[in-house]
Formats: sequence, structure tokens, C-alpha cells
Amino acid sequence: MQSNIYLGLVHHPVYNKFGDVVTTSITNLDIHDIARSCKTFGLKKFFVITPLNTQELLLNRILKFWKSDIAKEYNNDRVQALSLIEYAVDIETVVKQISLQEDDCLVVSTTATRLKQQISFNDLRKFSKPVLLLFGTGNGLTKKIHEQADHVLKPIEGKGNYNHLSVRSAVAIVLDRLSSEK
Repeated sequence: MQSNIYLGLVHHPVYNKFGDVVTTSITNLDIHDIARSCKTFGLKKFFVITPLNTQELLLNRILKFWKSDIAKEYNNDRVQALSLIEYAVDIETVVKQISLQEDDCLVVSTTATRLKQQISFNDLRKFSKPVLLLFGTGNGLTKKIHEQADHVLKPIEGKGNYNHLSVRSAVAIVLDRLSSEK
């Protein structure tokens, strides 16, 4: 797997189960589990993306503990994983932050839905430019995000018609497939 992959967990704009565009809440499980997957697979940063100041405060409160000496003694592995997290107000801010550190990045969105002209995991592995891999909370990223992305990744397919993984599971599977040899 290439070493210049960044992950963005988008809380707005995403769909709810009724198809409305909403802002979802940050969850402790997502923060911890996705950070651990990012660290395991060697990602550069994990951006938590939400425009809500109250959610930024919640994230900072969680991260404050994991920056403390007590946390380092309690679970240093978790401290290392959570050190990858940065807050961002929107996707554009993340792209700008990455571009300050590296060449312009490619934005790749994810979805559980089949769309036109999606790229495979093998295609994504071949990119040499930095990649911002976007995952949506709620019921997924909006159509507009997919349209603005440079690429949309093909969905994870299981057996049967049911396809609604938790975002934590989807991140882990995608990162594993990107690092797998095939």
C-alpha cells in the first residue's frame, strides 16, 4: 500500500436514512477504531470532518485525555493511534492542509452503492500521488461529494443484497484490501 494515504471521516454533508442531507455526530467508537486502523495500515493522518463547533469541542475533549501522561501509561498503543487525528471543518480545508505538506492530492470517495466509472482497489494501489480517502457517516456521502471527487472507489461487496457496513468496518476492510497483495 502506498505510504501517502490520508483518511477523512465526513460528518457533513452526509445522508440520513430518509435521504436528507444532515450533519451526524462524532462517536467515540469511530474515533478510536478508525484511528487504530489508520495506524495499523500506515496512514499519514486521520481527519475528522464536521462544521459543528460543538463536535469539534467534543473531539478535542476526547483527544485531550489521550495526550496526557496518564493515557501514555494506561494505553500507549491507543495514544499513538489517536495522535493521527486532526479536526477539519470541511473537505476543502483537508485538501489545503495536505497540499501544504505534499503535492496536490487526489480525492477518492467511498460508497456502498454502485456508480458509474468507479475505480477498483487495484487501480487505487497504483496511484503515486497523495490520496485523501473519504468515508461518510450516517447513510453515506452525498452525490455532490462523489461528483467533486477525482475518483469513486468501487463498493465492498459481500454475499447477497445486504450492504450496509458500519463505517468502522468499511474503513478496516478497505485499508486491508489496499494493503493486500493480489
